[in-house]
Amino acid sequence: MQEPSIETDKLSYEIFSILESKFLFGCDDQKFWVPKQIAEQPHENGVQSMKNQRGKICILSVDGGGMQNILSGKALAYLETALKNRSGDANARIADYFDVAAGSGVGGIFTAMLFATNDQKRPIFHADDTWKFLAAEGNKFYRSAKPRNHKGNIFKRVFSKTGVAGSATSGLEKAMRDAFKDEKTGQSLTLKDTLKPVLIPCYDLTSTAPFLFSRADALETDSFDFNLWEVCMATSAEPGLFDPVCMRSVDGSTRCVAVDGGLAMNNPTAAAITHVLHNKQEFPFVRGVEDVLVLSLGAGEQLLASSFDYEQVKKWKAKDWARPLARISGSGSADLVDHAVAMAFGQSRASNYVRIQANGSNTNRNGAATDSDASPSKVKMLIGAADDMLKQKNVESILFNGKKIGEQSNFEKLDWFAEQLVLEHQRRSGRIAPTVAFKQATPKPS
Repeated sequence: MQEPSIETDKLSYEIFSILESKFLFGCDDQKFWVPKQIAEQPHENGVQSMKNQRGKICILSVDGGGMQNILSGKALAYLETALKNRSGDANARIADYFDVAAGSGVGGIFTAMLFATNDQKRPIFHADDTWKFLAAEGNKFYRSAKPRNHKGNIFKRVFSKTGVAGSATSGLEKAMRDAFKDEKTGQSLTLKDTLKPVLIPCYDLTSTAPFLFSRADALETDSFDFNLWEVCMATSAEPGLFDPVCMRSVDGSTRCVAVDGGLAMNNPTAAAITHVLHNKQEFPFVRGVEDVLVLSLGAGEQLLASSFDYEQVKKWKAKDWARPLARISGSGSADLVDHAVAMAFGQSRASNYVRIQANGSNTNRNGAATDSDASPSKVKMLIGAADDMLKQKNVESILFNGKKIGEQSNFEKLDWFAEQLVLEHQRRSGRIAPTVAFKQATPKPS
């Protein structure tokens, strides 16, 4: 075994100094974290400078939120319109400009919709289809999705195959099967049938651990390739509303009994960033968070979450806490991830990370909507709330000081982000080395 040397100790000290200054204290001095050879490189002008740029990996992340994902769907629709306007391409899609997409719960369904393809060339759905799909189809799987009143063990309510949850699961399954089916062959699309890397979480009851469905893993082996309709059911299967999803990989070798992705990671932004930083095969030149451009979409929990009456809560029994605890946990973890990610970006958080979320300044007068309420009146209210959210001032995380209301609205932030995406897309054609090197799916036989 090699003995530690002075040089090794010095290197370890420098590494921990960088981590301490950049991530713990948000240091803004580039000399502490920019590699020496890059910091000392003379500035160049013109074409040569552009060729030497590494570029940025563009990441999209969409929180879970049930019917409240109408808000994130409206944000996606606005972003796609902004991309068309900025690029001058009337056929521009979300998938053309993002390199990685992650989504949890209904946010996972949206992710699959935006990146699923029948021909490995163009996505099946437009961004506008996401919220319209949820508004039109949500009542088919949420209409009966109310907590059961089983007495006794909570697992009877979670695992029962009869009653309300069974009918809700059937409605969700039909909607997902129809959405993710190859139009020509009638076969189910799988994770391989996505244009770029996607990450969709669930919680696996067999391993009692989070499980992340990943296109990169699916392209490596059929043991991690799953039907997209099952993946979407798995990440959306909120306990008490839907039955757990017992699923197998396309080759039958990997088994998963899945429930709600929100239990594992309601805000999958950190998982997406980690995937990029460690996936050197597809993103060979990324050095750190300064090389990624992230858009994270919340589902408006701060605006629409129901408040709990103290006198009512005092009367709750153990079984009554199941769904509220899940919602509190999901909302709290989403905010925590947002804050942690913003702090990890340090100096570049204002330019490389954008979070779109309701700021809570305008409480909807029609009352709060639960994440499983798909009635026409609530859908109409959510559509109006989405427009209100986009008009609100953007919320920014501040180091060790919570959040503050920014100067720009969410509309303006999305416009700015669309501009950055288009610029990055245009610059890639002039670079010497490719910014990304995506794994390609094997063409299907005719």
